[in-house]
Amino acid sequence: MKLRGEVAIITGGSRGIGRALAVEFAREGARVALAARSMAELEETERQVRALGGEALVVPTDLVKAEDIEAMVAATRKAFGPVDILVNNAGIAGPTALCEDVKPDDWDYTFAVNVKGPFLCCRAVLREMKQRRKGRIINLGSVSSKRPLVQRSPYTAGKMAIIGFTRTLAAEVGEYGITVNAICPGPVSGPRIESVLGNMAKASGKTRDEVAHEAFLQHAALRRFVDAEDVARLAVFLASEGGRNMTGQDINVTAGLIMY
Repeated sequence: MKLRGEVAIITGGSRGIGRALAVEFAREGARVALAARSMAELEETERQVRALGGEALVVPTDLVKAEDIEAMVAATRKAFGPVDILVNNAGIAGPTALCEDVKPDDWDYTFAVNVKGPFLCCRAVLREMKQRRKGRIINLGSVSSKRPLVQRSPYTAGKMAIIGFTRTLAAEVGEYGITVNAICPGPVSGPRIESVLGNMAKASGKTRDEVAHEAFLQHAALRRFVDAEDVARLAVFLASEGGRNMTGQDINVTAGLIMY
């Protein structure tokens, strides 16, 4: 088991990539704290982890509130011990609209969840990681960290910000033996991408399949979406001893949609 005995916090652990991360980390021996707002879905992830014989802690958390995040980290420490791994997976799609039609409050909230949330989570674990001279931080970017996505300016701007944050933080904490990397998935099969495609189709007057082809599939070398498990397996590697000399990287899992 690559992560035996490690303590990991996974934000957005209630569904999709977050659930796949939790299951894969537990399979590799990590004890996982699951943070999100949806209690029922968190409990389903917990059930799947325990079915593997793993240990999980459900901590309902509003990931835009510093006090909630500090309490979540304290609860994890009390249950399992110091945090070894932080995976900042939680995120929202934000509005689908041209820039001039985006409401300022929607822009602010998208940045609050997708950028400020990871910052607050890192801030909450870093002092102890530095003291222990040990830690792995993995931020979830997106294919939109690398290329534009029309009518999604708040989301794209936030995901591009994650790359700058990852690189800067990696440079700050490297002397303490802490690694910081970003994973940039392409569109991941499941309900979330279907919702995004539906919104894009509605905004453009095209069909779901037309939007999927034009925005994503025609540009992907493998002509397909990726699976959440593909992302989770890479995260396990980055969190393990195998990834100890990788830091400040933004790694694509995009079926060849992005190659830089």
